[in-house]
Amino acid sequence: MKTPHIFARLGKRANVCGSVLALVLLAGCRPAPSPRVQGYVEGEFVHVASPLAGQLDTLPVQRGAQVKKDDPLFALECGLETAAKEEAERRLAQARATLEDVKKGRRPSELNSLDAQLGQARDALVLSEKEYQRQDDLHRRGVSSAEAFDRARALRNQDTHRVAQLEADAQTARLGSREDQVAAAEANVRALQAGVTQAGWALSQKRQSAPQAALVFDTLYQQGEWIAAGRPVVVLLPPANIKVRAFVPETRIGAIKLSAGVRVFVDGVGEPFSGKVSFISPQAEFTPPVIYSQESRGKLVFLIEIRFDAATAVKLHPGQPVDVELMTKHE
Repeated sequence: MKTPHIFARLGKRANVCGSVLALVLLAGCRPAPSPRVQGYVEGEFVHVASPLAGQLDTLPVQRGAQVKKDDPLFALECGLETAAKEEAERRLAQARATLEDVKKGRRPSELNSLDAQLGQARDALVLSEKEYQRQDDLHRRGVSSAEAFDRARALRNQDTHRVAQLEADAQTARLGSREDQVAAAEANVRALQAGVTQAGWALSQKRQSAPQAALVFDTLYQQGEWIAAGRPVVVLLPPANIKVRAFVPETRIGAIKLSAGVRVFVDGVGEPFSGKVSFISPQAEFTPPVIYSQESRGKLVFLIEIRFDAATAVKLHPGQPVDVELMTKHE
């Protein structure tokens, strides 16, 4: 009889249908893909250093403190730079005094002496002129000799030249130095002024202030240590330099636009932080080998130092794992 074979075939078909139905049910029970992507907080630090070397003299800030713009951060020993600036200022003062001196004439007493000599020469010229006129008249009448006439004429001419000489000397004495001497003195003043500016800059670089309001993330040296030129002493973390980096699947990147709103979820914080997309990479990349997963996140620990400030509360920490949720147009 064929009845057992029929029942066998029906049993196989029932098993296949049951398997298909089970797969459908399992597929229906799988959770929908999460709208969140994983990321982490990153900080772009500002390393404050001096371009000059020196011993660390003062360090008024400490790690974890909040500083405002232009608050002092540290100062290096500046004895040499201070002395160099003072020397440059004294040289500049000397050059300016020399410039003013070359622009002036002689001292008043010297001018008075020249005026007195000029007066004497003019008086002598008056007498020699009268003597010349008298000898000329006598010579014409044949009473005086030619020798006496020549002597009177020579004396008159000598006194005339003497008056002209003293008048020129008096005029020159009231003038300053020549134009090229004045120009040289002015150039020397400008050169020394540049030296003062350079010395002042070097002195100012021994003291560094905060370029903007920020958190003092770390201090790398202790007071009294020698700091090489260009080595950072204080590390700042401005609030504007804190950002979240997240990796979005390729299937969703097309829907993301610049300035799109996002919500960032942090462990231990009830409400998410709102933010905006500021950069979208133009190049695709593979998933990084190290990623914070749900299983490994609980094993992560962060060293924190809690300080209280009335105006500031630290909410994000560089290296902290977060969940990023992109908000749709309807949210």
